Amino acid sequence: MRNLLIPQIEARLQGLPVPVALQLPAGERVGAPAAAVTLSFQDWSSLATMASGQIGRLAEDFVESRVQLQGRMRDLMEVAARLLPGHPGRASSSRWWGGVLRRAKSLAAHSPARDAEQVQFHYDVSDDFYALWLDEKRVYSCAYYRAPGMSLAQAQEAKLDHICRKLMLQPGERFLDIGAGWGGLLLWAAEHYGVDATGITLSRNQHVHVNREIARRGLQGRVRMLLRDYRDLAAAEPFDKIASVGMFEHVGKANMPTYFGKIHALLVPGGLVLNHGITGSSAGHEQLGAGMGEFIEKYIFPGGELLHVSQVLHEMADAGLEMLDTENLRPHYAKTLWAWSDALEAQLDEARGALATTAKAGDAERILRAYRLYLAGSAMSFEHNWISLHQMLASRPSGLTQTGTITGAQSAYPFNRGYMYST
Repeated sequence: MRNLLIPQIEARLQGLPVPVALQLPAGERVGAPAAAVTLSFQDWSSLATMASGQIGRLAEDFVESRVQLQGRMRDLMEVAARLLPGHPGRASSSRWWGGVLRRAKSLAAHSPARDAEQVQFHYDVSDDFYALWLDEKRVYSCAYYRAPGMSLAQAQEAKLDHICRKLMLQPGERFLDIGAGWGGLLLWAAEHYGVDATGITLSRNQHVHVNREIARRGLQGRVRMLLRDYRDLAAAEPFDKIASVGMFEHVGKANMPTYFGKIHALLVPGGLVLNHGITGSSAGHEQLGAGMGEFIEKYIFPGGELLHVSQVLHEMADAGLEMLDTENLRPHYAKTLWAWSDALEAQLDEARGALATTAKAGDAERILRAYRLYLAGSAMSFEHNWISLHQMLASRPSGLTQTGTITGAQSAYPFNRGYMYST
């Protein structure tokens, strides 16, 4: 195998943007003498994976300690992008039967019980681990760099306010945050816009954390955090405004009619909803290629599925929601993820310690390696437009004016963007 692989590997190394060296299984070293990135291989199969451009499988070899890495994550990602055999965000043509099988798999993967398991797999790893590399509010979604020089914390506050402005939140309105995370948006909306706020999550850790924050800030009675699936919310008391941030990626394509139908039922006529989430770069693209989607499924987000923005808007329209404004924040998420990645890379020993307190014996290092690749790899994917991020503002139109006269579809939206950006 050596005689077949080495010429291929050396040819690939010559065209890379940063100097790379490889430590081969027998101890031989090839590549740049002064390398920015060094990869050490235990067996030839990992080298064959690298030569074929199956980056996701190579990432798995790193997580499982079959490959060792020396060098910066930013340099490694420049190398990884060049090794890919093609655009990992482009969907290949699929036959009708393949679509049927994917739909069946999606339905099975997104029962309420499975969704709870999958969310807890990711979000309940360790609160202390997340706290190391997120901002102080633990906002775990794309920031909004309204000004180029903003810090991560400033950009996250700008994002929270951007959402509240788009929703035109007013004191006393009933506001629902679906997938409220560690409560950043929920608490911001209550404290800065005076809404009566309800958040839901399937993460036990997040549920405990946010309720502790509600009590600490004296917001009982006006803010509540529920451990609940969106499908279990009753529509008897609908909400004036709804936000879903970084959550619908967990819903599954087959469940989109249920998801947006539930939002429609939970929203008062004339109310607004903002759906913020990761989208694919092409229609029919449900996960990244070159093995990267499988890596994320196994180690990071089991059950995650991507839709192109056009498919999301189609599902929203079918549910009776009118799209009002759609904004692409892809470059903002690349910058956000690099901020997270850099913060984690600067605290690797602390991260190991945080994970060791909650992970099973021997798992802390595997989890840390997976997250290192996930954060940096996701930053690279947004930079290259292999995946994207959209905020979609929509309304549930009413057919009535305040006096009850039918005048056509009405909503709180003024049909211009000026109010979103006023100071």
